[in-house]
Amino acid sequence: MTSTSSSDNDRGCLRILLAVPLVLLTLVAVSCCWVALTIRPSGSWDDDAYAGVALACVLAIGAAGAVVGVWLLPSVRRVMGWWWVGPAVVSGVVSVIWYVAVG
Repeated sequence: MTSTSSSDNDRGCLRILLAVPLVLLTLVAVSCCWVALTIRPSGSWDDDAYAGVALACVLAIGAAGAVVGVWLLPSVRRVMGWWWVGPAVVSGVVSVIWYVAVG
């Protein structure tokens, strides 16, 4: 007969609790990156489109930074693997590259 310790049960609940902000911030980062990549300015005179690209890139970079910031907390790192921050980091890097290329 085996018994599970309460820390194992708490770890599952903690993982679900910590996954919520990480997933939501990752969705924000990925969606803002997608918006930045899909906005196409009509020409060099289209300042509004360029401002939209810049805003979407900055929001994606900020959300990706927030994901990394939350993940760097020792209690979060202990429960969540590095793959939880992978999509956010990739979208943040793509947004930086796109911001530099378009900006």
